[in-house]
Amino acid sequence: MAQEFGTVIIGAGIGGGTAIEALRDGGYTAPIALIGAEPAAPYYRPDLSKKVMLEDSDPAESALRGADWYPAHDVTTFFGTTVTELDAGKRSITLDNGENLAYGQIILATGSTPRTLDVPGADLGNIHTLRDAGDAVAIRSQFGQGNKVVIIGGGWVGLEVAAAAQNAGCDVTVVLRSNPPLKSALGTEIGQYFEQLHRSKGIEFVTDADTTGFSGTKAVESVQTSAGDLPADLVVVGIGADPTIELASSAGVDTDNGVVVDEHMRSSDPSIFAIGDIAAAQNTLLKQRLRVEHWDNAVRQAEVAAATITGGDKEYDWQPYFYTDQYDLGMEYVGHGTSDDDVVIRGDKSSGEFIVFWTRGGTVTAAMNVNIWDVGDELRALIGTSVSAARLQDESIDIKEL
Repeated sequence: MAQEFGTVIIGAGIGGGTAIEALRDGGYTAPIALIGAEPAAPYYRPDLSKKVMLEDSDPAESALRGADWYPAHDVTTFFGTTVTELDAGKRSITLDNGENLAYGQIILATGSTPRTLDVPGADLGNIHTLRDAGDAVAIRSQFGQGNKVVIIGGGWVGLEVAAAAQNAGCDVTVVLRSNPPLKSALGTEIGQYFEQLHRSKGIEFVTDADTTGFSGTKAVESVQTSAGDLPADLVVVGIGADPTIELASSAGVDTDNGVVVDEHMRSSDPSIFAIGDIAAAQNTLLKQRLRVEHWDNAVRQAEVAAATITGGDKEYDWQPYFYTDQYDLGMEYVGHGTSDDDVVIRGDKSSGEFIVFWTRGGTVTAAMNVNIWDVGDELRALIGTSVSAARLQDESIDIKEL
């Protein structure tokens, strides 16, 4: 006979963990099940490419809650477990051990799956993607003075790993299909700034190059690219990720580059919610559907889903936010700009302390503070307002007065 739960959460990441806390804080008393493919309880995943890589810390130190918190709050956990079937008609799921669970509501928090390269030698040892704690520990274990590390892809994860590897004394090369890194997120000018930052630390870039294969005996020894071969002791593939939506699709829930949900995180099946990386959610502030792969979004959407289940009225009405730390650069980004937006710089980039605005038709679409702190609220307030480039650049005008 199936165990019965009020809510079953599939995905034990930061979104799934936050959803449980929000449900209990909201007065939800029904039994909850939390299912995660990893053996660990929910943890703060951004630490993988930052704290774990830089400090060689134990991922367990990044846990959201101690293991005893879950049973104390009537949460039955199934860690190291996957769901093989979601039957929306019967409101039941089947686990990989054959066990069945019945649910009142489901929250899908299955995250995203890193893309891999389908090239010769891709199954050699020491070729990794970075998604979970096991990946981070495996990558960090290969850092060492003079070790040759090749990063394929110039997104946030790739550059953060590059910085951590360089900090550990590795010789690092980043392979890019197009130049500069981060161009799709930040545009050419700011992408070039990040590239020069890494070059100034000794990182090599191989640009306009396709990765065509890997060679070695048991572990990788060389990376073949269209621009030539690169020696490698470790390879990290960071070429993006795809939303993990197979369960939702098999259950007949509407999908379109993610699980389609409304502003309350509810899918086309009213008993199924989706949050985090997989949620293609209606943003009422921006009046468009967004799918955002950042931890802040997962946390806040978890709170919205929990509020919906408990009768609250929260909705998806905020600007996207993310941050990065690379070497001595720390930055925060808020908004939803595009690489084609106009770029306005406030301050001197060469000083390492400046603010970037993205504008479209004179309207601020996004902002980024680099090594300038305590301005996040002011930047967030500027998104969606019309401000001339001259005023945005004018440091004699207090940012609160823009």
